[in-house]
Amino acid sequence: MKDKIFGVLQRVGRSFMLPIAILPVAGLLLGLGSSFTNTTTIETYGLQWLLGDKTILHALLVIMNAVGSAIFDNLPLIFAVGVAIGMAKKEKEVSALSAVIAYFVMNVSINAMLKISGKILADGSIAKDVLDGTITSVCGIQSLQMGVFGGIIVGLGVAALHNRFYKIELPNALSFFGGTRFVPIISTVVYLFVGILMYFIWPTVQNGIYALGGVVTGTGYFGTLLFGIIKRALIPFGLHHVFYMPFWQTAVGGTMEVAGHMVEGGQNIFFAQLADSANIAHFSADATRYFSGEFIFMIFGLPGAALAMYKCAKPEKKKQAGSLLLSATLACMFTGITEPLEFSFLFVAPALFAVQVVLAGSAYMIAHILNIAVGLTFSGGLLDFFLFGILQGNEKTSWMLVIPVGIVYFLLYYFIFSFLIKKFNFKTPGREDDDTETKLYTKADVNARKAAKDVKSSDGKEAAAADELSQNISRGLGGKANISDVDCCATRLRITVIDPDKVNDALLKSTGASGVVHKGQGVQIIYGPRVTVIKSDLEDYLASVTEEHFEDDAAENNIAGTAEAKNENAASATDSNPASDKAQGSNVEKEPTSTVIISSPMTGIAADLSTAPDEAFASKMMGDGAVVTPGEGVVVAPEDGTVLFVFDTKHALGFTTDSGIGMIIHVGIDTVKLEGKGFDVQVEAGQHVNKGDVLMKLDLDYLKANAPSVTTPVICTELKDNQKIRLITDGAIKAGEPLYAVDTYEK
Repeated sequence: MKDKIFGVLQRVGRSFMLPIAILPVAGLLLGLGSSFTNTTTIETYGLQWLLGDKTILHALLVIMNAVGSAIFDNLPLIFAVGVAIGMAKKEKEVSALSAVIAYFVMNVSINAMLKISGKILADGSIAKDVLDGTITSVCGIQSLQMGVFGGIIVGLGVAALHNRFYKIELPNALSFFGGTRFVPIISTVVYLFVGILMYFIWPTVQNGIYALGGVVTGTGYFGTLLFGIIKRALIPFGLHHVFYMPFWQTAVGGTMEVAGHMVEGGQNIFFAQLADSANIAHFSADATRYFSGEFIFMIFGLPGAALAMYKCAKPEKKKQAGSLLLSATLACMFTGITEPLEFSFLFVAPALFAVQVVLAGSAYMIAHILNIAVGLTFSGGLLDFFLFGILQGNEKTSWMLVIPVGIVYFLLYYFIFSFLIKKFNFKTPGREDDDTETKLYTKADVNARKAAKDVKSSDGKEAAAADELSQNISRGLGGKANISDVDCCATRLRITVIDPDKVNDALLKSTGASGVVHKGQGVQIIYGPRVTVIKSDLEDYLASVTEEHFEDDAAENNIAGTAEAKNENAASATDSNPASDKAQGSNVEKEPTSTVIISSPMTGIAADLSTAPDEAFASKMMGDGAVVTPGEGVVVAPEDGTVLFVFDTKHALGFTTDSGIGMIIHVGIDTVKLEGKGFDVQVEAGQHVNKGDVLMKLDLDYLKANAPSVTTPVICTELKDNQKIRLITDGAIKAGEPLYAVDTYEK
């Protein structure tokens, strides 16, 4: 359950990154526009001739200011679309359109309820008994002030509807409205009622939000410290976006009236004050407490840690370590992206990361205590520091205090990291053992990759040439069939996999990743700012490779184990039982040290795997086992065990017995093309079953009419070198009767 929750939160967190990505551009427009149209700034620097009223540049800056403000004013709608896109698995453009429709429908429904209840009068004015700030204009619609939460509610709900219904098939008379066309329809209906529901429950939710924000704001500086520590501690898990976003964008981070409007969220308050800076004596440090401290440890503190790691590197490795640390430090200082630095020591010395969490958390508190009020759009780098600190003036932001405090933090990081690295001999960059070597590929890996490139698709065309980096990432993740979802945030490739045990960390790190984080089925690979390109290339690569080839060959081969195992299985089809020892010169028949019996999952006709009407299965490229041609449309658990996964197309499932034998039951040949038709799966991934429990039901008549063959390979995918398959039944067999034995021999 915890892993599933983590997986959902990971997807929610990454979905925030798309709307958040627009904030730096909006902030840049708003920052430049408000800074250089400010009368005080123009007069102070004598720039009336260049930036004064009625100049071309002044007009351009006014437009920039208006554009930046428009983005911040409409963040709920932007989040609705962004979250829907981020959470949708496929056909993302449909979820985006549906989110826009649902957002308007929800707010129009709320508006109608407000009018019916008399809270909005006939002339459009708000009734006197309505609390100020609870009703606002949303894209021209008077609705409840839900802020970004309103957009998130729409985004998450629409994505759930989209993922559930985008492949729905309706009766023939209504078939035009099936599939993706059904998503905006169902979203409209659902969010009509969601709007009505929100009218009744949102005031209570709003009170709860205010109370939650009060926990932090009410505990003063300690609350700021707590916020900072929690946010930095969540970095390795990729859940920091989920945590801090409400403080930045909703009433959890406080509310304030600015220029006659009630504004929610620390970041929104800052930018509202920035747009009205002529009337603001000093920006609110209570609003910026959630990010001003980042400038202290991102521009000063972590570079001190980098210098400590460089100084502690071995002389012969200093040049290499220095190059690595310098690039990571520059990224941290200029863009505020800390993960390349943090992950350089997180995995080799978690104690150093614990120090970083405490020091960074205290930086938030120190900035709050000193009334530092420097805003930011994305992260605490020099660019934002210049735009929203220096340019706004020390009297409004107290930015000058960041420098002496930052110097102190630089020294703290440097001396604490230096002491701990030397004291405990942490293997930070440049201090690795001399004999440490990352083995990237074996000869079998190279041969396997070459063979994969030579494979032809069923229509005679060559499989698409693979991008090498993407291919290696795919291989490291267990192959295309093991990849359920692909996305990224600012620095991480975020993958949901079917079987986490098939992920090869060493191979993934060899692609240039600075770290790999696991949690359940969620895998996060840290690449730094270039991750968006890597993500796009990987998606293109996965889409370009022939689906049939991957689903029925390469995917299951990756599940079967390493490339070495595949080549050995393919090359040694004649060596699949102990008798082959004689062919290799042995005069003694070896006896197995242990035997595991695998029963048939079907009633039908059993035969040797070599008789399978498919070369890949017959040559044992995916593993060894047997085939059963079903006579009845029921597939049962061959032994007590756990369902590892069910293919999206339902034609095959992974299974591991309680005795540790990994298996695939692949119903029919080329049945992946049927897209799930003819299969009724009765179990789900992770479910434990007993021998004889029904796994799936089959429409045999449909399968026989539409598939090349219903002969079903039942294969062991993870046989060890000293394990062999011995067929027990060749001919008629009933479900639950012994099919073959897995014999283990002394090594």
